[in-house]
Amino acid sequence: MAAEVVLTFAAEGILKKVLSLAQKEFSLACGFKAELKKLQESVTHIELLLLDVAEQPQGRLKSVDAWVKKLKDVADDAEDVFDELEYEVYRRKVEIQDHMKKKVLNFFSLSNPLAFCLIMAHKLQKINASLVDLERKASPLGLVSTRNTDATTQGIRWDRQTNAFFGKEEITVGRKDDVSKIVTALTDSKYNQENLAVMAIVGMGGLGKTTLAKSVYNEGSIHKFFEKKIWICVSDTFDVNHILRQMSEQLNPVKALSEDNQNALLLSLNEELKDKKYLLVLDDVWNEDSKRWESFMECLSKLSSAKGSKIIVTTRKDKVALTSERLLPRHVLGKLSGDQCWSIMKNRAFTNNSDPEFDTIGREIAENCGGVPLVAKVLGGILHTKKSIEEWSSFKNSKIWNNLLKEEDIIMPVLRLSFDNLESPSLKQCFAYCSIFEKDFEIQRENLIQLWMAQGLLRASHDESKDMEDTGNEYFDILLQSSLFQDATMSDNGTVSKCKMHDLVHDLAELVSKSESLKGDLCGKDNTLEIRHVARVSTSTLENIPARSAGKLRSLFSDNGEVPTNILPRFKALRVLNLSKANIEEFSVSVGRLKHLRYLDISGTRFKALPKSIGKLYNLQTLRAENCALKEFPKELQNLINLRHIYFGKNTKFPQGIGRLTCLRTLPYFWLDNEIGRRIEELAGLKQLKGELIVCNLEHVKNGEEAKKAKLEDKTKVRHLSFNWTKDRSTIDNNEEEDILEGLRPHLELGSLSIANFMGDKFPTWMMSGSLMPNKLKKIELLGCDKCEGVPPLGHLPSLTELKIRGMANLKCVGAEFYGYDLVHNVATTSEEIITLFPKLKELYISECGDLNEWKQAPTTSRKKVVVFPFLEMLTVENCSKLRNAPSHFPCLQKLEMSSCDSRTPIEEISSGLTTLTSLKIRGIKELTCLPPGILKKNNNLYSLVIKKCDDLTCITPDVVGGSLKKIVIWNCDKLRHLPDGLDTLPLLEELIIERCPSLELIPIEQGMASLRELKIQDCGRLSRLPSELKNCTFLQQLSIKKCDGLSGPLSLGASLVEVSLWNCKGLSGTLSVWTSLVELRIDDCNNLTSIEMKGSGSLIASLQKLRISFCNELTSITALPQQCPSLQELSISFCNE
Repeated sequence: MAAEVVLTFAAEGILKKVLSLAQKEFSLACGFKAELKKLQESVTHIELLLLDVAEQPQGRLKSVDAWVKKLKDVADDAEDVFDELEYEVYRRKVEIQDHMKKKVLNFFSLSNPLAFCLIMAHKLQKINASLVDLERKASPLGLVSTRNTDATTQGIRWDRQTNAFFGKEEITVGRKDDVSKIVTALTDSKYNQENLAVMAIVGMGGLGKTTLAKSVYNEGSIHKFFEKKIWICVSDTFDVNHILRQMSEQLNPVKALSEDNQNALLLSLNEELKDKKYLLVLDDVWNEDSKRWESFMECLSKLSSAKGSKIIVTTRKDKVALTSERLLPRHVLGKLSGDQCWSIMKNRAFTNNSDPEFDTIGREIAENCGGVPLVAKVLGGILHTKKSIEEWSSFKNSKIWNNLLKEEDIIMPVLRLSFDNLESPSLKQCFAYCSIFEKDFEIQRENLIQLWMAQGLLRASHDESKDMEDTGNEYFDILLQSSLFQDATMSDNGTVSKCKMHDLVHDLAELVSKSESLKGDLCGKDNTLEIRHVARVSTSTLENIPARSAGKLRSLFSDNGEVPTNILPRFKALRVLNLSKANIEEFSVSVGRLKHLRYLDISGTRFKALPKSIGKLYNLQTLRAENCALKEFPKELQNLINLRHIYFGKNTKFPQGIGRLTCLRTLPYFWLDNEIGRRIEELAGLKQLKGELIVCNLEHVKNGEEAKKAKLEDKTKVRHLSFNWTKDRSTIDNNEEEDILEGLRPHLELGSLSIANFMGDKFPTWMMSGSLMPNKLKKIELLGCDKCEGVPPLGHLPSLTELKIRGMANLKCVGAEFYGYDLVHNVATTSEEIITLFPKLKELYISECGDLNEWKQAPTTSRKKVVVFPFLEMLTVENCSKLRNAPSHFPCLQKLEMSSCDSRTPIEEISSGLTTLTSLKIRGIKELTCLPPGILKKNNNLYSLVIKKCDDLTCITPDVVGGSLKKIVIWNCDKLRHLPDGLDTLPLLEELIIERCPSLELIPIEQGMASLRELKIQDCGRLSRLPSELKNCTFLQQLSIKKCDGLSGPLSLGASLVEVSLWNCKGLSGTLSVWTSLVELRIDDCNNLTSIEMKGSGSLIASLQKLRISFCNELTSITALPQQCPSLQELSISFCNE
């Protein structure tokens, strides 16, 4: 009965929207108010009839299906009518704003209110007649009006039951580590609290949460640890008394207790569990109601069971896990590998041992499982009936992958549970709409919400406290928590910005969308179905879409294709038009006729201009024009009074009068100019702006009073704010810039702040004050503020995690005020023993501050302990050549980068107390003859060491090198003669690169290095020989030696090498010995080499793929002839005279 449920939620969703629209007050409704009232009454009645659809017997399904389909079509038409009504209201509003309204209008023009009302009244009469007809036909179909609203959102649910026992054919594959981890947590003594500990196992349908819970339940160590075990399959309804009764029945089957008497149930449970440690498994839980869960936990807390009792909850939904989990860590179940899926399939497909010849093709089929064990079981069952390789091959190449979910009763109910559990019809519609994307497509959160919004699937709350985007974000999170979205990508602010759909979930979305989407050709398409959404189809397919569907098409995605310019008027009902990367030279003027259009994407196109008619898209909400050839938006864009989101690049000029677009939420750039309509006051009316706002060309603001006209303090939803002046401009009055920045004071909830090329002598008072500076700032950038002599106090900001100071040419001292000690101390209570400065800062960059000579320590006090940078992980100090001292309080520093400093003192002071470094990179530090004492020895987790252009460096360190190093890079150190002793004792070193060290004489490798993978030596003229034990570095794969003329004699290399490059090593002579395992060999300008010998077994050099030799004048013989190298792909031998 899947079809009826699908059509019901779709029709129900559109009806709710129509009813909402019908109840609105329209200024142009005179003349058809009676029709509106009739429509409201009909829709209300039909909504009640719709609730009875799912209860109809099998014999009536086809007729009921047709009735619901007709209902949805009529509802779609009604939505279009209300859209036209709203469009006309918007059009008149724009005309009034433009002072363009004509005094004399053609009587029969749509601009004439009477003529328009007559047309609308006629359309509403036709819709009402259709609704009356549907009501009349409902009774013979057995549909009756019902107010049983319990069925409205549940649909058809699969009655699922589970138990704790393994069937004969049931095996667990690929979950050994999962079982071990869960068992360890359940039996860990630290979780033996008096209160019950609860672990949630979370994952999408079909991943094997129940099977995993069974495996844990039946583990021997679990049996020993817990004296009683109880397994309850909860499924749909979380009824506390029902669960208690089931627990009682499992513990004592003889007793038959009523669910109505909770006291008797608890007495029975207490009798069975008194002084006993028990494990309770609640399988397949969907309850999100925290009050129900708390009620259940309160009942269990009254039992006199022993400490250490535990509960396992299996669920698909994050929200269920959040509601239930307590003390124990959540276990998120991942997908299986292809090999593991093949293991499950093989167990089902073969009664006895499998035939090896089926293995290869079986593994290929297993890749279609998408890592889901349930699918592997079903495929194994199908393959069990196929006995020959030919049948398996035919199965692999068949179209079953397109229809598997539609035909298999085992998979579908499991996947459908997540869908049926979605609470509202509009949420189900949002999920179904995702079928428009390709499989494995990375879905962007904001874009998806804007598409939902364009389709009318999102509504704001009645009190306007929550707008459509807020609803969309809630829906996105619900689908993510329900495991219908996966592979989430986190943004910098900690929210999920991108996701994907599992292939099987995508198939489910296609199934429940009732084939309304066309994503191929029309062949085989049921001509009775209405096409609403089209994606990735050919031009001919577009042109052949039946007129009936073309007039009702809601979405068109071109996706790199071609869209004929004359075809748009056919699709008059379009809500979404995505022409991203479309192969079109010019945008058709007919776009202005798409009255219903709410979403337009022209990103990546070659349009250099947009038609003026785009200004007639009064319903447009989202306009995307990124990475396209567009130079300037037409001035008519200011007429798009419903535009909420616009995206464009830095090179696209925005029109005058942006202040009219009062619905704007997203505006990436605001370019200031002296022209009227491009001044700062245009921002005043944009009160809905959200996210990031970059204000450019601030030199066009005259003074602080003008800056205040932007009213940035009122824009409380803007989280990221950038103030940019033009670089390298002439400045007459620095005080004016100070006043301007003073007037641009933001609201106190701001999350990040960037100031670039500000030429004032000092920062504004709101940045110097503890009460006026936004204290929720997480990121601050001060860039190119050349005139400022000091930095503002920032150490008091409680949330600051990233700070970047760059290009402050006049900054001479980072003093005590930087730490904000006074601002923290003034608000600290006398009872506080510790004052923490920069309490959450993780990354600090100070660069290109040419006059900076002093970075002071934080102020201290005798009465209170001062802690500074307690969580700083990354410190970068670049191009501060005059810096002479720096602080030493970095207790958690992991990555340190310093460059271009004339004194070694700052690096010595910063590193003096470090013990937590993982990465050290220094460049251009003068006076540095050796790394600071103990820096390698004390930092036991240091894995990367990079030293470049330290001209005074003669040795790396007198200490023994730290044993955790994985990478060492030494570059351009002219005086360096020796590498540190103990280099060959580093057990983890994988990469050693030494370049442009002309004084280097020796690389101390006196024994084989266990982990070395890459060795690169270049421009080391005094190096007379390679390390003798290099051939015993058994994991060395890449060797590159360039411009090392001091190397002499023959060269014999190790057997592990895969890539060898020798270039301009004129001292090498005689024979070069390499092994047949080599994949790539390149030799250039090694004039004294006479032969190349390939060592190894057999006559073939099977691995060699690339061989390039040039300018080797003495070379006379090569073992590797082309006929001996079956894998050779590239061969070049040139300028080898012999």
